[in-house]
Amino acid sequence: MSKSIAVFGAGPGLGQAVARRYAREGYEVTLVARSSQPLDRLAKELISGGATAHVITADLSDTAATPRLAEQIRAKAGDLDAFYYAPTPDTGFVSAADLTPQHAQKFMPLVFYTMLALVQEFLPHMLEQGDGAILTAQGGSTVQGLPYMSGPSPAQAAQRNYLQALHAEVADKGVYVGMLYIGAAIENSAFHTEMEESKAAGHPVWQMPTVDPEHLAGLLWTMHATRGRREAIYP
Repeated sequence: MSKSIAVFGAGPGLGQAVARRYAREGYEVTLVARSSQPLDRLAKELISGGATAHVITADLSDTAATPRLAEQIRAKAGDLDAFYYAPTPDTGFVSAADLTPQHAQKFMPLVFYTMLALVQEFLPHMLEQGDGAILTAQGGSTVQGLPYMSGPSPAQAAQRNYLQALHAEVADKGVYVGMLYIGAAIENSAFHTEMEESKAAGHPVWQMPTVDPEHLAGLLWTMHATRGRREAIYP
């Protein structure tokens, strides 16, 4: 039987690349995001390539709805062998000096609380079978605080702290926890598109390298397949 993965946050950049890579590796893929049209297109692409793919629309900022989401996933694909969690917040960065408790709180459900709830749903099966993977990818400001790039980053740093602890607890029980942190603009992502539009309009933009999402998806797969280091930073 093929293994299964859910991609939570199957956006146009890295999320879709992760789905494609795991489909090539023989995984049954469940795509989860708020908008159905791009998910439907990707599912058709994966199915045409011989994979099994499912689409579920969900608002991942609604943590209370996670048990229902888990039921939908199990109805389509059974208990997961792996999941990738990296939805992108709608609102952007702010300066640390302007960050308020109310603003910071807005990021926690999407970035941290729902991921916690999904771990509670799917980790027990992974531990029972002695195999599984929990994967994420976030921006480089998760690792190193950067000026004017606060907001989601503190929530992502909380996620990182939790995943580091989780890795230490479950690695010797067969469950791999892998984290990729990216200091580059991912081609086709919403951030990259916004950056290119700003550049074309003559507005100043932060100078940073760009990276093909397929390359990053390959890094994540290699980390998972080899079960070596728990974290990687690109570049």
